[in-house]
Amino acid sequence: MVKDKLMEAEWKYLDVNEHWQQMTNIMMETAQVTCLLRKGPCSYKETQWWNKETAEAVKEKNKKYGN
Repeated sequence: MVKDKLMEAEWKYLDVNEHWQQMTNIMMETAQVTCLLRKGPCSYKETQWWNKETAEAVKEKNKKYGN
């Protein structure tokens, strides 16, 4: 996907900063499509994977390692 966009891009008359900006834009657009990256606040207040079992495991780890 990134390779295709890089091939389509116009590079001929760009200075280093413009080249860098275009590369950054291509990578960010691809990441947004591939990873479903979204901007803005989270739609939920707490992490979905954190539960009582996880909390207990972290508590035990901290106890063992003195944290």
